[in-house]
This record gives sequence, structure tokens and C-alpha cells, in this order.
Amino acid sequence: MRIDAQGLLIGGEYISSPNCDDRPAGPIELLVIHNISLPPGEFGGDDVRRLFTNTLDARAHPYYLALAGLRVSAHFLVRRDGRINQFVPCTKRAWHAGESCWQGRHCCNDFSLGIELEGSDTVPYTNAQYDALHRLTKALRRAYPIRGIAGHRDIAPQRKTDPGACFDWSRYLAALP
Repeated sequence: MRIDAQGLLIGGEYISSPNCDDRPAGPIELLVIHNISLPPGEFGGDDVRRLFTNTLDARAHPYYLALAGLRVSAHFLVRRDGRINQFVPCTKRAWHAGESCWQGRHCCNDFSLGIELEGSDTVPYTNAQYDALHRLTKALRRAYPIRGIAGHRDIAPQRKTDPGACFDWSRYLAALP
């Protein structure tokens, strides 16, 4: 697995999201780990893709009314079976972190890559997801000067809780060089 010069993952499925823009100058230094499931707690559908591509029907589920008009994305989504979808090239700024701060630096979207895990705070992640996340992280670290990895909750603690208590940070970090 590797990242090409355009910031695309070789070996993953690319689905273009309009919810991105140009990055300001500077290195990509941070990975932000998130979780997402739509509807909440349900896995395997295409509604995350629809959310990230602005095609989610707000009438399809009562929860989606709160998402109507929301413009968000992430660079990557790691599915429960370990498949990786990419929505935004690494060279672009995805809209995943919102108001955020890491080591005194605000606007984490400017210098980070967002990785969504299909999941929730209360459901353990799968072995296939950890395997894919390890491979993806190693590829990103080879391509960019990543010097930190944080959960969404770590960069936006007043607003976010993901990737949640079920994410095994020790397992994830122990398998990285």
C-alpha cells in the first residue's frame, strides 16, 4: 500500500468528495482518527458515502434531518471488513476536524489527515479494521512527515468523543514503527 504523488491511495477505492479545498502551505503532520456510522450504530450501508458526497437524503432516516446541509468529509473511511475508501486526496484539506486544536495549533484540518473508522464509541472495531488502519498509517507515514496521531476527542474535547472507548489505542500504536 502506498500514496502516489497526487495524494491518492494505491489499492483503495477513490470516491471524490466536493467537501475539501486547498491546504495552506506547510507539512501534513497529524493523523486524526474518527468514527462514523449512519444511521448511528448501523454498519455496512452507503450513507457515509452519501454524506461525504452531499447526496444523503435527509428524509431517509429521522437522524438525518440534523445532517441536512452539512458539508463534511474525511480523507479515508476504513470499513468494517477492512476495505478503504478515499474521499479527498491527501494533498487537499478535508473538512473532518471542525474547530480543533493540537499542541497549541488551531484549525487541525490545515495540517492533518482524517481517517474515519466505520464504527461507534460503544462497539469494538474489527480485526480487519485494525489491519487496514495499520497498513494505511504506515503508508501515510512513508509519504508525509507525520509526527502525531490523535483521536477526534483529543483535538476537540468539548465537542467530540470519537473514536471512543472501544478503540484500542495500545493495539493500534504497538503495531506501528
